[in-house]
Amino acid sequence: MSNHITVEVAYALPNEQVIIPVSVAPETTTEAAIIASKILSKYPEINLEVNKIGLFGKLTKLDKPLRHLDRVEIYRPLIADPKEVRRQRAADGKITKRVLAS
Repeated sequence: MSNHITVEVAYALPNEQVIIPVSVAPETTTEAAIIASKILSKYPEINLEVNKIGLFGKLTKLDKPLRHLDRVEIYRPLIADPKEVRRQRAADGKITKRVLAS
């Protein structure tokens, strides 16, 4: 049995996506895999105290042990609150319907 597993560390910007494969020891934490990937030096705006992280789209913690072929995702902060955007769209739709009905 191998003494290393392969995991991926992923980060996406609006115009760029990077996925870095990393060979780490079994049970390595998400934080250790991120550090091993050296992604923090390439993207200094990543702050692990601020940015949320996940495994395959599900939020997780920095101390989560990884398994072979896991993908650690580093999320950027939201620019707009999705609930507020939906609320605004709904309000705009009501205005449009009122104008059309007149």
